[in-house]
Amino acid sequence: MFGKGRAEGGLTLEQFRRMYGADPFYSWMGLDSPRMYAAHKAAGGMTSIYRQIGIGGQWVFNKLLQDTLQLSEEQANWTYEIPTEEGKTRKLSLDGRIELADVADRAKRERVRDWIRESLHRLRIDPRADNAPKKGVVFEVRQGYKSKDSKRQNADIANAAHAYVGGYMPVVAPLSLQIDGDVAARYTEARWLLLRGTRDGATTESTYAFCRDVLGYDLAAFFERNSKRFKATLETVLTALLKPDGE
Repeated sequence: MFGKGRAEGGLTLEQFRRMYGADPFYSWMGLDSPRMYAAHKAAGGMTSIYRQIGIGGQWVFNKLLQDTLQLSEEQANWTYEIPTEEGKTRKLSLDGRIELADVADRAKRERVRDWIRESLHRLRIDPRADNAPKKGVVFEVRQGYKSKDSKRQNADIANAAHAYVGGYMPVVAPLSLQIDGDVAARYTEARWLLLRGTRDGATTESTYAFCRDVLGYDLAAFFERNSKRFKATLETVLTALLKPDGE
């Protein structure tokens, strides 16, 4: 309620101070401070910043698949449906897909195929096995993992199971190094190929090495080239969040 954008509007600093100031206990504790108002705004804002950066990263990665492999928007996306308790169906999706049959360029198709084989070996899955994924790969792209949200983890593990049933190898592609060790272990145990946001390393270990050496585009260089613009935008957002008056 301290922010803006809701239909009923958010609390202004003055409204906040009147409400908290009229509460004896909060007033005694000093919780009607403008700094407390700013802290409340910032707490929700930080979550939103990470979320929006993640959404932007997903969009960039998906467009990268389309541009480098000449895929249509439909080809570069993967969705599937599951039944609900109400007897209906719910559509779920991941952030990117490479289906080998959709890659027209033979050299690029073979490069992706070789990478999938190497990745399956890393996952200790025999590429020749009948149950090994043959169609291609699907991606879940994140800016990082800032929490141990079990609901989110369970949903991702279910996504991996559906991917394998559909003939795809599931890949988690964080853009940063931020992921808890326990979370990483759980995804790996569920047979997700877990990449990391390192600039260098093997293509089966690094998001940016995969983009550079398999897709043929240096995504790390793209972010670096535009870093000043990103930083300026974020600084503007943070300045607005941390101002007590929010104006």
